[in-house]
Amino acid sequence: MRLRSLLRWLPFKRFRHPPPVVAVVRLSGIIGAMGPFHRGLALSTLAATLERAFKLDGVKAVALAINSPGGSAVQSALIARRIRALATEHKLPVFAFAEDVAASGGYWLATAADEIFADEASIVGSIGVISAGFGFPELLQRWGIERRVYTAGESKNGLDPFLPERADEVRHLKQLQADVHEAFRRHVRERRAGKLKAAEDDLFNGRFWSGRTALGLGLIDGLGDLRATMQQRFGDKVRLQLVGESRRWWQRRLGLPGVSARAHEVDHIVGAALAAIEERSCWSRYGL
Repeated sequence: MRLRSLLRWLPFKRFRHPPPVVAVVRLSGIIGAMGPFHRGLALSTLAATLERAFKLDGVKAVALAINSPGGSAVQSALIARRIRALATEHKLPVFAFAEDVAASGGYWLATAADEIFADEASIVGSIGVISAGFGFPELLQRWGIERRVYTAGESKNGLDPFLPERADEVRHLKQLQADVHEAFRRHVRERRAGKLKAAEDDLFNGRFWSGRTALGLGLIDGLGDLRATMQQRFGDKVRLQLVGESRRWWQRRLGLPGVSARAHEVDHIVGAALAAIEERSCWSRYGL
């Protein structure tokens, strides 16, 4: 009894009753490959981070900090599916927080959460599919350049920017877009079942909205930032632990960056201009 009384007064209370932990995973940037000089969000680079987030000691929930204008539909689906699988396996709630943008594939990622929050000025939505390019059918002729393309399969060079556009090729592209769009719509219907407050023609037409309007449409569950919302849910003592890519022990010891960090450095040195142009074209659609 004396030992038990002594332990009650010792400063070990925080070890006996540790604060709840919320793992924070940042999903920031373009989704999918961004070319040889810039790496976007992809399951291959996020899988280990997500696994660690759901396995943290004392973790009570996982929070996704999302700032993405979208990108690859396939990678959006793969990442969202992995998040749901881990949430089910570990029986943990997932919260998503839109920062500047959670649009297109960025919103697809957000719907992997059980609840979605945003700032009132965040850009949310853009549930659609886009394909953009340029056509130069007269440029070669003007400069006297002969283009030589040989294929096995009459549609192998479909939508070639140096050839006149063909109606059958455009129809094929639009059908492909319709298939991807329906997959996106189906995912949103399932994840936001009973919460959507507008007609599908209004919600799924590719338009994007402010966070405040998105709340009224049922695309998100509330307005708020990550820290304040998690404190409301789990108390003021909640510990927010950012989970990122890990480094080997000797890299941590010497203060060296991990492989991903070194690659990121090289990316900026070698291809900063190209990456900036590619990425800017995605962000600029949302006025950012």
